[in-house]
Amino acid sequence: MIRRIVDFSLRNRLLVIAAWLLVVGVGVHALSALPIDAVPDVTNVQVQVLTSSPGLAPEEVERFITFPVETAMSGLPRLEEVRSVSKFGLSVVTLVFEEGTSIYFARQLVGERLVEAREQIPEGYGEPEMGPISTGLGEIYQFEVKGEPRCKPRQPDTNRCWSAMELRAVLDWQLNFQLRSVPGVVEVNAFGGELKTYQVTLDPARLAAHHLTVSEVVRALRANNRNVGGGYIAHQGEQYLVRGEGLVEQLADISRIVLARDEAGTPVTVGQVGRVEFAPMLRQGAVTRDGRGEAVVGIVMMLMGENSRAVVSRVKEKIETLRRTLPAGVSIETFYDRTDLVRRTIRTVATNLIEGGALVILVLVLFLGNVRAGLLVALAIPLSMLVAFAGMRWAGLSGNLMSLGAIDFGLIVDGSVVMVENVLRVLHARREESGVPAREKVRQAALEVARPVVFAVGIIIVVYLPILALRGVEGKMFVPMALTVVFALLGSLVCALTLMPVLASLLLRHAPEREPWLFRLARRAYVPLLERAMQRRKTTAGAALALFVASLGLIPLLGAEFIPRLDEGSIAMQIWRLPSISLEKSNEISTAAERVIRERFPEVETVVSRTGRAEIAVDPMGVEVSDTYLILRPRSEWRYGSREELVAAIDETLRREVAGAVFSYSQPIELRVQELIAGVRSDVAVHIYGDDLALLKRKADEVARVLARVRGAADVKAEQTQGLPMLRVRVDREAMGSGGAA
Repeated sequence: MIRRIVDFSLRNRLLVIAAWLLVVGVGVHALSALPIDAVPDVTNVQVQVLTSSPGLAPEEVERFITFPVETAMSGLPRLEEVRSVSKFGLSVVTLVFEEGTSIYFARQLVGERLVEAREQIPEGYGEPEMGPISTGLGEIYQFEVKGEPRCKPRQPDTNRCWSAMELRAVLDWQLNFQLRSVPGVVEVNAFGGELKTYQVTLDPARLAAHHLTVSEVVRALRANNRNVGGGYIAHQGEQYLVRGEGLVEQLADISRIVLARDEAGTPVTVGQVGRVEFAPMLRQGAVTRDGRGEAVVGIVMMLMGENSRAVVSRVKEKIETLRRTLPAGVSIETFYDRTDLVRRTIRTVATNLIEGGALVILVLVLFLGNVRAGLLVALAIPLSMLVAFAGMRWAGLSGNLMSLGAIDFGLIVDGSVVMVENVLRVLHARREESGVPAREKVRQAALEVARPVVFAVGIIIVVYLPILALRGVEGKMFVPMALTVVFALLGSLVCALTLMPVLASLLLRHAPEREPWLFRLARRAYVPLLERAMQRRKTTAGAALALFVASLGLIPLLGAEFIPRLDEGSIAMQIWRLPSISLEKSNEISTAAERVIRERFPEVETVVSRTGRAEIAVDPMGVEVSDTYLILRPRSEWRYGSREELVAAIDETLRREVAGAVFSYSQPIELRVQELIAGVRSDVAVHIYGDDLALLKRKADEVARVLARVRGAADVKAEQTQGLPMLRVRVDREAMGSGGAA
């Protein structure tokens, strides 16, 4: 088989060259369409079921929402794990499926079971819905909707102030729908601001005076806010559709809704028993920025499996279009853009590949002693990479630091080096045989080493095959890397067996016969050393053994890490407070921390704190926790030598000047991926199970104290499960039945 490939290639040289030109075209097309991201997406296949029930306490959320949803989902095919979080007004159930499960198949299964879950949840307690089809790398673009100028008091419309409620309305009703139409965008999550609602604040004294109850007001509001159809009326040969319109369109419509009539027959309206106004919906989250107070933020979420670089590019184009349609005084300011990280990653990978390729080419030229032969062998590098790009595209892989950074050009050119070097040797050795064509000499030289080349490259490929058996996070991290290397090696092998003999027969027929000068120089130093070593064989072997044993003693000092930590160029700082804190007080602490960072650290370009949870609560934080994004300036503007030094300085300053909070540090993508994979925001988590919350809390604190003493452990803490104050109103049914007070 190997002989046939070599013979066919040399007999059909033009066909082989044309075929490789086609490979170049396919590879370039694959590269242009290849998804590029900073890191591989290690998020498992999961579906989140979110249920919002404003005002419901955590115990009731767990009992009436979370438990029915978990019960309904039990027994789903390929379901691997179920975990849940029950918080004030929110239930989040995360369903993790086996690796390889189609996300759309998983969502179909969950959607069918949601019908059963809704039947078990009491009416009025919320409707469970599935979260967006996104992953830990889904938050690709974040922007603030700003109102300019920020003024007090309100000025005329030419210089008006935009309230948080008005800015939120612009985001929800003008920007959100437009951005969701961008291909690759699955959701635009609103965070911060005030969601506008129509609110009726009832006066108990007026209700009592008109002998009305709250239930009667609720029924009247519900009954007076809908449109109905009435068929049609035929009149004089024409047909008139009948349509009854009763939807509320403005505050005055609510005020005029009739509740009852008094003894004199005068209507009693909603406006007579309460105050009708616009008011924000009860919220459990807010955003502050740069120490100047609250902000309204939009988070663009990418559809799972999309190309983040392409999606962000389309989002930017849409944003530029939307800027021209915004009301006067409203602007969009981007503060987080995934393409910045992707651009740095591409630059890092490209620099490594270019420098590595240049070094390999230089070594080839020096050791082969022939510039033409060195460049010929070096041609295997881009050709093999193009084959790898085509393979990655076919396998659905993305280009990132792990998949592209593991390419070893020395392995790629190995087969071509052996092939071309043997061709040069044979051409030099048989130069006097004038009757033998150069093509035949090249053929014989290629056949001599073709089988060893196949076995050598095959052995390297076999070494990578066990990596393909990895599953879970390890598999998502390393399998793409192994596949990319295998694709590149296969491309290099085919190139060595087909293209290298063809080009060698065309370009190396008249190669000069001389030994590389580097070999001659090395021989002068090596031969005397070899002779001395052979004369003192025991001493040489003993010295080598002693060095080996000494090197083993260094292993415990090297340390180990699963993967190198990627510098995302931003810092994700978490601010932890007491669980009893209010949202307003949390915002004060966040604002104070932002102000300190902006004033003391010019390395930080902007600071955005996301406290609590967003409108779509894919990250169910309480108001006691803030995710604070520190967007950094270029390294050339830093006063500190490393990111670790900057984080240490920030932490020291905040602990000294901001009271009532504890700070921990990570990175935006890293933090989100950890949360989605295991449900905790840390590298290592210890789960303790039981049915006594007080005992669990004590044991968790004990574990945290022990782990904090482990060398290298940082930011060790136990999750808060208690401490939220609650005002409980318990009904005294006996007193109510006897006519007394509750």
